[in-house]
Amino acid sequence: MFKKFSLMVISVFLVSNFSYAGIDEEDELSLSYGDEDFISIATGRKQPIAKAPAVASVITSSDIRAIGAKDITEALELVPGLHVSKKAGGYEPIFVVRGIFSEFNPQVLILINGSPITSLLFGNRGEVWAGMPVEAISRIEVIRGPGSAVYGADAFAGTINIVTKNSSEIDGAEMGVMASTFNTVRAWAQYGGAIDDWELSLSLEVLDTNGQSEEVNSDIQSILDQAFFTTASLAPEGINLGRKSLDFRLDVSNGIWRLRAGYQARRDVQSGAGASQALDPIGEGESDRLNFDITYQNKNLEDWEIEVKASYFDVSIETDLVLFPPGAFNTIFPGGFPDGVIGKPDVYERHYRFDTSGFYTGFDGHDIRLGAGYHYQDQYRIEETKNFMTAITPAGALPVPLGGLIDVSDIAPFNREEVREVSYLFIQDEWKLIRDWSLTAGVRYDHYSDFGDTVNPRFALVWDTANNLTTKLLYGRAFRAPSFAEQFNINNPIAIGNDNLDPEIINTYELAFDYTPSSSLRMGLNIFYYEMQDIIRFTPVARNTGDQTGQGLEWEFEWTVSDEFTVRGNYALQDSEDEDTDGDAPNAPQQQLYLRADYELMPGWSLNAQLNHVMDRERAIGDLRPGVDDYTILDLTLIGKELLRGVDLTISVRNLTDEDAFEPSLAPGLIPNDLPLAGRSVFAEIRKSW
Repeated sequence: MFKKFSLMVISVFLVSNFSYAGIDEEDELSLSYGDEDFISIATGRKQPIAKAPAVASVITSSDIRAIGAKDITEALELVPGLHVSKKAGGYEPIFVVRGIFSEFNPQVLILINGSPITSLLFGNRGEVWAGMPVEAISRIEVIRGPGSAVYGADAFAGTINIVTKNSSEIDGAEMGVMASTFNTVRAWAQYGGAIDDWELSLSLEVLDTNGQSEEVNSDIQSILDQAFFTTASLAPEGINLGRKSLDFRLDVSNGIWRLRAGYQARRDVQSGAGASQALDPIGEGESDRLNFDITYQNKNLEDWEIEVKASYFDVSIETDLVLFPPGAFNTIFPGGFPDGVIGKPDVYERHYRFDTSGFYTGFDGHDIRLGAGYHYQDQYRIEETKNFMTAITPAGALPVPLGGLIDVSDIAPFNREEVREVSYLFIQDEWKLIRDWSLTAGVRYDHYSDFGDTVNPRFALVWDTANNLTTKLLYGRAFRAPSFAEQFNINNPIAIGNDNLDPEIINTYELAFDYTPSSSLRMGLNIFYYEMQDIIRFTPVARNTGDQTGQGLEWEFEWTVSDEFTVRGNYALQDSEDEDTDGDAPNAPQQQLYLRADYELMPGWSLNAQLNHVMDRERAIGDLRPGVDDYTILDLTLIGKELLRGVDLTISVRNLTDEDAFEPSLAPGLIPNDLPLAGRSVFAEIRKSW
């Protein structure tokens, strides 16, 4: 079915191209790109998406505002082939790209202004990340597919670069306040301006929310109650998603020098459906993230453009979790856990990075980029307090009471304090082969102090097939570095670290088309195939034991029906197989459909509607539950601009039909009925600019 569907879509594409071969010159001239159609993440150069040597998407600040998104997780659902799932603990997002799903999600690299925000422990954004608000965001650039030839580790299934606003995009003072269902209040303020030769922008956002109110009907403690004849489970009860957050951004530049800084504070972040999939209304976490970078950029040297960046990233994550509720395991250890099974693991990290790169244009027809860098990554403190130890019994892992809370940081911590050093070199050449043909070729060499060397090439052949059609043939290899949990976990008999791991590897092949049959219609089609090797799994020792293959397609369009009405959409189909089980890769949607309509009702008033349909999520082999239910979520957003001088109003309804939507709980189904998403919610926002 997949092959037939692929051939059908390709045929339609080619036939449509020939049928529009007679497009007139006036229409050709109108097929120019606005700024929002440009991307820099593919090569380091700003270039039109249609010509970029990658399969990419851009979400602009106007897109974010139009759909009423308040967090990047809502905005990213616009991207074909990218689905945002949830992890039980804290409901942290899992960015699922092309069927590649894992609980901690280290296979997607997140950058802020080109700098990674990867935490060492799990190789993701870190626990207690609790999302990222959007008012300070200028654009989100997304590459589906490998990016290690440019960005190194973890640019594996995809790369997401969050670009923050500068002074020209704020231009004065702005502020706003929003109130929403679930006792949610958000406020923000921004300023952009100039002081002498320096451009300055500031942004501050604060949030206080209860999250949502949907219930979990049964959890792991419900299962344990049946096994041990106890009544400790708190289910049915609502999941716990309350939190408070503060986000600050600063951008100062004078054309050559630029300083950017950010601070994210998270407080009272509740545990979602529970860190161990047992409901926990008491447990919470907090985190602080500080990042800044100083960049020197000179574009005025003969044949050279040089950029040098020094950056620093500091992360602290502190948690206080009730892993199982009071009364759990009472029949085995009477009175052993009067306050529940409690764990308080804390992690502290520092990252120092020095990166330099340059473009050389001295050879005719070539745009050569050279780069090198050094990263020093230090998990400098691990602390842990708990009231149990884990024992392996014939029935499985069992917490054994310690008689009270004990600080085990110095005697039996869950992970080791370790340092990782990374040095790298890369070269990339964009070569104009002949008229209408260009070849981008690059390779990056990384040396890791803990697991050794890795080399990752890329090739992209871009053909301007016609005035309105671009064809791309792409190959890339990427790697995912083992996380510190996978390498250095200790004192955890069900997840033991292994110093001798190799990185995960993926090889991806893509054929992509970008087609603009008229000034009002644009379409894109991408067909991909990938092979993953050396997937790391705990068995219970971490080992390189897994392989996965996947194939699929992503189709998208944008149609300007009239000056007042625009329709956009995309469809993604993927078929991924776990080579060890010969079964479908679990938990990822095999089909996704997204539709969006923007309509100007009257001058000053616009209405946005978006529909997200998620289909065909299979269970892991051995998980006997039926497949995860499909769902369709419809959102409406109404925006009124300049109702009073400088005053805008936004009213948005999320999940208008109050659809019962769920994300999968992991095998074997410790939360049997999966993780509920929020029901219908409404928010209203007022913003004022000067």
